[in-house]
Amino acid sequence: MPPLITREIYQLLRDAALEVRPLRRLVESCGSDLVHVDIEGWRLTLEVDGNHLRNCRYCQSPDGREVGFDSWQRYGTDPVSLLSTWELAQIERLLAVRNAV
Repeated sequence: MPPLITREIYQLLRDAALEVRPLRRLVESCGSDLVHVDIEGWRLTLEVDGNHLRNCRYCQSPDGREVGFDSWQRYGTDPVSLLSTWELAQIERLLAVRNAV
């Protein structure tokens, strides 16, 4: 299987921002800066600061491929950094709405 690449995860986040794919927030620790989400079977761990999305710490695809923050740091591109300002705001809005439910 080919490894997960940044662009693949960015596209997933972009589709969630456009509400083409549903973003579902999973259980999390109280007070944690990490948010666990599911997007059609993809599991992502996102780092947030208040209501601001900072980066993607981990991703696992439905077929079991995994990639983490260390890989993105090594190559210099986190999937969150590829989001436009509008896309980022949409993801942050979705995370805030899912938190309020």
